[in-house]
Amino acid sequence: MADNIILDRLEGLKHKFEEVAQQITDPAVMSDMKRYVKLNKEYRELDLVVKAFSEYKMLSSNFDSAKEILNNEKDEELKEMAKAEIEELQEKLPELEEKIKLLLIPADPEDSKNAILEIRAGTGGDEASLFAGDIYRMYIRYCENRGWKIELTNISEGTVGGYKEIVMSVKGDGVYGVMKYESGVHRVQRIPKTETQGRVHTSAATVAVLPEAEEFDVDISMNDIRKDTFCSSGPGGQSVNTTYSAIRLTHMPTGIVVQCQDEKSQIKNFEKALVELRSRIYNLEYQKYLDNIASKRKTMVSTGDRSAKIRTYNYPQGRVTDHRINFTQYNLQAIMDGDIQPFIDQLQMAENAERLKESQL
Repeated sequence: MADNIILDRLEGLKHKFEEVAQQITDPAVMSDMKRYVKLNKEYRELDLVVKAFSEYKMLSSNFDSAKEILNNEKDEELKEMAKAEIEELQEKLPELEEKIKLLLIPADPEDSKNAILEIRAGTGGDEASLFAGDIYRMYIRYCENRGWKIELTNISEGTVGGYKEIVMSVKGDGVYGVMKYESGVHRVQRIPKTETQGRVHTSAATVAVLPEAEEFDVDISMNDIRKDTFCSSGPGGQSVNTTYSAIRLTHMPTGIVVQCQDEKSQIKNFEKALVELRSRIYNLEYQKYLDNIASKRKTMVSTGDRSAKIRTYNYPQGRVTDHRINFTQYNLQAIMDGDIQPFIDQLQMAENAERLKESQL
């Protein structure tokens, strides 16, 4: 990393990190919760850069020392050790340089957030509802493997199984930054259970992933919200279906409507619905940011374009293809059991390549 501009920038970020570290211990800052939360987020982001920079300086110093030994030392054993270290560092340093360059590019400010995940049956009737249920189970297993917490908000079951619609929140470390790649139309090609002549049908489910807005992201006046209560439907027992525990919130200025009927407690349903409402209002502005990305990036892997066909699940061939990056895997059953990480990894690599190209680092 001979580029002095990058090195100077890293030194500047190190000083910034030290300043932020001091600020978050200031009682005046700690009493201003909005500022404190913002500075804590900045501290965590800068910490990653500073640690990588420190590691880079240490490895660079070791590399220079090893070169000096190789050029000036007469002891053959020491020279062999230095040669081995140089070979190892010649592999590590370029990898670390690329990591640092990515860390220097401003990340999507929402990547660290929790996410609201919506799955809706698309074209294909009952088969689309069944496929939406399969997609739901796929994400449940993936999230469980990641150690993320899932909270259901709203469920509408299909007539023969599966779901017409399911909305849930996913909480964990950097959930949105991972799950954002799943937004779009997921298409399935298979023989439906209701098909008598063995013909392959094409159906679809739509997935939308929204960053979950934090309390300080959006100011909502309760005077702008109309609250309605109604009896929950679906599974949950007699108390769920006969008490007015379900909540519907309507934000009058935007017309956004959300509802939650997952909990038996009206208070808990209200809290969940308010989080979702806040996230949907926040997403109105965030979508402008995504549209701006879409105009610059060819892969459009993080634009949240929910009308775009992103992936096909072909059961007869046991194949799953992501159309944004032309990436195919022939282990459909494992994927439906939650093994979607290879797709996430490839999509992140594609986006990182474009981010590096944009930044010209």
